[in-house]
Amino acid sequence: MTPTLRVHSYESFGAVDGPGIRLVVFLQGCPLRCLFCHNPDTWSPQGGTETTIPDLVRRAVRMRPYLGQDGGVTFSGGEPLLQAKPLLAAIQALHDEGFHVAVDTSGGVDTPDTRAVLDAADLILLDVKSPTQEGFRAVTGADPAPYWRNLDHLRATQKPIWVRQVVAHGLNDTPAEKDATRALLQGLNVQRIDRLPYHELGIHKYEALGIPYPGAHLRPPSPEELKL
Repeated sequence: MTPTLRVHSYESFGAVDGPGIRLVVFLQGCPLRCLFCHNPDTWSPQGGTETTIPDLVRRAVRMRPYLGQDGGVTFSGGEPLLQAKPLLAAIQALHDEGFHVAVDTSGGVDTPDTRAVLDAADLILLDVKSPTQEGFRAVTGADPAPYWRNLDHLRATQKPIWVRQVVAHGLNDTPAEKDATRALLQGLNVQRIDRLPYHELGIHKYEALGIPYPGAHLRPPSPEELKL
């Protein structure tokens, strides 16, 4: 049987999801319920469009003239590691066509299949939800253990990483939180850190879905709070 991925949507000219210009493939399904999530429409693993690997590769090949030598394909979500087996097949197929492949992950899923994906990707865009296990649970509603195991794996493999951290006033903006974040990143092959200011652009999606918005108490950080 031909492996398929459940795709939520695409961004054809992504400029912040890895080096160069990227075809960004947003995969469906996420086990986390982050306070500041702006894509609740990606949560359900049954949503999206079932897409074969050859169809996805053909889309990337059509985009190649626009991606240039420095660009490639980035899988985001949702949480792409939820679809680890077909995602690994997609990465291998894209590599066969000469594409650079990045995976944007919360790191909240840890299985042998997900580790194979982390190993196969050229670059990991790693979310830092919180630098402490207690904070991770509070922000995501999920068990922090898989994330910390993935950190150990990424330290061991020295996979290139771009770190992303959403920062909100009163959540993770204090000097103590910043110190803990720097400590968390020790030993990882971090090539870039993006501290992203919290925003409320996804609230209308919660309203449309009839879901209470869990981040109503959050506020954007000041420029000083945003610094690490």
